[in-house]
Amino acid sequence: MEKFLHKLFGTTPGKGVQPKEAIAYSVAGFGQNFICTIIGSYLTIFMTDALLFGAVEEGGIFGAVNGAMAVAFLMLFTRIYDALNDPIMGSIVDKTRTKWGKCRPYLKWMPIPIAVVTIACFCPFFKAESKTTFIIISIVYVIWSMVYTVADVPYWGLSTCLTNDTEVRGKILTFARLVCTLGAGIVTVFVPIITNAVTAKYRDASGNVLPEYIQQNANTLKWTYFICAAVLVVLAVPMFYYGFKNTKERFTTTEEPPSFGHNIKLLFKNKQLLLIVLSGILGGARMVYSYTGGLYFAKYVLKNEGLFSLITMLVVPGGLVASVLVPWMSKKFTKKWTYIYVHILGAVVMFAMYFVGYDAPWKLVFCAVGLVLLGIPQGVNNIITYAMIGDTVDYLEWKTGERAEGICFAMQTLINKIGMALGAFIGVFSYSWAGINPKATPAITPQGEHLLWNILILAGAISMVGTIIPMLFYNITEDKQRKMVAEIAERKENNVAESAE
Repeated sequence: MEKFLHKLFGTTPGKGVQPKEAIAYSVAGFGQNFICTIIGSYLTIFMTDALLFGAVEEGGIFGAVNGAMAVAFLMLFTRIYDALNDPIMGSIVDKTRTKWGKCRPYLKWMPIPIAVVTIACFCPFFKAESKTTFIIISIVYVIWSMVYTVADVPYWGLSTCLTNDTEVRGKILTFARLVCTLGAGIVTVFVPIITNAVTAKYRDASGNVLPEYIQQNANTLKWTYFICAAVLVVLAVPMFYYGFKNTKERFTTTEEPPSFGHNIKLLFKNKQLLLIVLSGILGGARMVYSYTGGLYFAKYVLKNEGLFSLITMLVVPGGLVASVLVPWMSKKFTKKWTYIYVHILGAVVMFAMYFVGYDAPWKLVFCAVGLVLLGIPQGVNNIITYAMIGDTVDYLEWKTGERAEGICFAMQTLINKIGMALGAFIGVFSYSWAGINPKATPAITPQGEHLLWNILILAGAISMVGTIIPMLFYNITEDKQRKMVAEIAERKENNVAESAE
């Protein structure tokens, strides 16, 4: 088994990073994705359908802005605000100096605060359709986003502290992202199955909630989401600690910590990283179908929110195959062109789904095959951007003599959060624009169903195209990265020799 693990991760027995560390790093990510996914995928539907902020009444509880749009803008602005905090947190990580290193301490310090605030977001005692409730949950959600960032940024930065070998780092990240995807997948698959099952008694044969049971349905959803969140954080917290205890930082600087302003200057010197960031922002809506919008589509168009689990599972085969093949594809095509090719595939598939539609059995089969294929860009993107950002850390050190892992990997979390922001905003925006009303029977018109589909699929297709353009200008190849690492090592040896003299 030990020999197999060394081959899997490309590690050397007794030298450098070991398989135990790669596994521990991945376990921490598994738990982290339990928490991230319950918030990212289900807080919006908790607010619209359990707290009934999606109900449309004359004037709405917010005056000119109905509850669903208020939720949409809350998700958008909070997550963008949260994303903008990432460079600040990255700078804090780069300033951190402890006996455990600069990234690992946050895996020890932050799990309990994250757990407490996560559970608070789904408090079952929130009063439905209340402005006070909306204000409280907004504040709690902002606090959650900040607390989560304190652990998220150093977690991904830790990958560059484990090893500076791009191939080993790529294999570790491949495994870690697979495990993270599994963690997110478990939450995405099982939560809607549970919520669909516990509320089935309130619906008619067509899947619409009976008018006399609307309030009971909402109350049941409140408690169901709360219990799911509580169980997930209890499982996740020990995984953070396991990751902290069983990893070791090797490549960190011991020089005087840089200022935030200095780190921002370094960030803008790392042009290759900025191209990755721009690509990620433009591609933020490419997976909108797998966020809240897809859940709304399953619940209100397909009349069974449990089918969102099927939507998610259809993406998994393509994603798993692509994830496993990332090292091979990177070696054959380079990371850059692998990234570009799979997103071209994704754009073609989504435009085809848009023009085919969904309103016939054969069309649903076509879209199901499309979802399998869409797993390929999703699987590759989940892994390869982390590996490319790791390469830009080496690029920055080669160019300036400073690594700045924290500020660099803060850009990855920034990309992720902007993607979550756009996914949640487009999902709830389409919910509002399609005229969905959880207090009505039926909750959506046929015209609203088509509008919901068009927004979700077309937004993803356009975003797939957008993510390709900046990467055409990215120029770090695998050979160039190895040469940069060798030159950095040579400089350090020369500096040591000069100091000795």
